[in-house]
Amino acid sequence: MRAFLFFYLCPSFHQIENTLETTSTPTPGRTQSELGLILGAFAVTYLVWGSTYLANWWAVRSIPPFLLAGARFTFAGLLMYVIGLAIGQAKVTRKHWRNAIFAGFLLFVVGNGALVWALQYIDSGIVALMVAFEPLMVVGFQWKMRGLRPGWKTLAGILLGIFGMALLVGQPDFVSDPHWVTALVAIFIGMIGWAYVSVWLTEAELPNSTFQSASLQMLAGGPILLVIAVFHGDFQAFHFAEVTAKAWWSLGYLTLGGSILAFTAFNFLLKKVATEKVVTNTYVNPVVALFLGWSLNSEHISNQSLMASVLLLGGVVLINSRLIRRRRK
Repeated sequence: MRAFLFFYLCPSFHQIENTLETTSTPTPGRTQSELGLILGAFAVTYLVWGSTYLANWWAVRSIPPFLLAGARFTFAGLLMYVIGLAIGQAKVTRKHWRNAIFAGFLLFVVGNGALVWALQYIDSGIVALMVAFEPLMVVGFQWKMRGLRPGWKTLAGILLGIFGMALLVGQPDFVSDPHWVTALVAIFIGMIGWAYVSVWLTEAELPNSTFQSASLQMLAGGPILLVIAVFHGDFQAFHFAEVTAKAWWSLGYLTLGGSILAFTAFNFLLKKVATEKVVTNTYVNPVVALFLGWSLNSEHISNQSLMASVLLLGGVVLINSRLIRRRRK
């Protein structure tokens, strides 16, 4: 039963397989080297972003959460900004900075900051499954903010996701732990912030370069996280000599891999292939995170968690299938 559910955990298996097959098929004007870059970019968005949950879990064991997230995004933002200056990107206006500060606060302070803090108390794979609920929140904000009323398939996907989340968080081993419940609330607050700003960003005035825009948002969110780290006592709790090698490697991986490489790969794909293929990472990342947590971190996966994941990811697939048809019309 466990093996069957784990295979079924990726309800979009055939769609992902078709994505890679159709993407790797040569098309007029597309060279073999470009095809190689596209397939490599898919691998990065699937595997690197899926593995950041475990990397954060390892890092936060010896680096306090807000110091960890603040250092990661500040350094990544600086590096991306310097690269942007070197390649001659456009001038940044005051309005760009104002919007970037707002987006950076919700994305990296509220969204990522809450998630990293919660990883002190919840396994990385379970956190990844909870975050799979986020696309369902995005649908709600699109309805409220943009008047995009969801269709019946989207509503069915939301209903599946709600049942899946209730099944996941309602396990007796979880709800009996007060730290777990507090971490759950933090994750939901983070998802609300991330989902809201994801919709808001679609009409926000920011630099045309997504690379430059991301650097501004990271430079806005990273220092705020470092200020929070001061008041949270993270600097006092941080002891350089006690940081494990695994934590240092994880921090470097999160900064260079999760913040710079994966984001660049994602935006490269948006320019090269159909959007519905790019967004398959929405349901691949939780599967990767769950598997890595189980195989590399000895995280326990109950049958109830597996069943919940099927419902959660099934709901995301239903929502994305509606978006695919809309884009093809």
